[in-house]
Amino acid sequence: MPLFLLTTATMIAFAANSVLNRLALAGGGIDAASFGAIRLVAGAVMLAGLCLVLRGRINLRGPGRIAGVLSLLVYIYGFSGAYTALDAGLGALILFGVVQITMFVGGIWAREAMPPRRWIGAIMAFGGLAWLLWPGVGPVISPLHALLMALAGVGWGIYSLAGRLNRDALQATAANFILAAPAGVLITLVWPAGPGGAEIGHDGILLAIASGALTSGVGYAMWYSIVPRIGASVAAVAQLTVPVIAMAGGMIFLAEALDLQFVMATVLVLGGVAISVLPFGRG
Repeated sequence: MPLFLLTTATMIAFAANSVLNRLALAGGGIDAASFGAIRLVAGAVMLAGLCLVLRGRINLRGPGRIAGVLSLLVYIYGFSGAYTALDAGLGALILFGVVQITMFVGGIWAREAMPPRRWIGAIMAFGGLAWLLWPGVGPVISPLHALLMALAGVGWGIYSLAGRLNRDALQATAANFILAAPAGVLITLVWPAGPGGAEIGHDGILLAIASGALTSGVGYAMWYSIVPRIGASVAAVAQLTVPVIAMAGGMIFLAEALDLQFVMATVLVLGGVAISVLPFGRG
């Protein structure tokens, strides 16, 4: 599959995770911790099966494994925990804003070339997101849940950077999920229960399985194969498209309204990504 199409499919998978998580926590009868644990286990099972079929074995070793496992856990539980209180758009803005910062810092740390147009494009894309997700007077933000989403963003940024160290994206992603799943189950057992206690409804289980096996497991394997080919800073900017795609998914599946502001902000975000990623001359 061409790199552009592979990247597009991966961004759609990432956005689908937000939609599936929102659907589950809003009406699937499942709590955030249980959703996270089922998501990890489903991803581990799917990826282990793919490794056995396509590689003939499962390899749990590899460079950056500890960083990959720990950052995956931080992302999964920060993401689910934050979406119990934050609205979808604001959560996506915090998540991918922090992801971008984390990956740009990683790119600078690795002395990756940062041409001016990449900075311009990133600022333009982030400005489009701010305009899209912060209309009028901003909503009241829960500091705890904003912090959880910020931690999820740091976790995902580090996870993406760790993926650059691996030659076999499928094996690396499978190893991360397989090693993280038992820890995730333990985290769920000690996670503070809400007023209604732990909840595990039928719809919530199905949504968590879909998120773990398909949009997380397969999606993250694709992402690990992409990041080494596009660089940390380009990957950070490309991910700014995810909140826009997630908002579109929310309109389709959650009956959110489409307006001119959404369309114009989408053009601004994608234009910023294009400036940063596409090779316009030497700069």
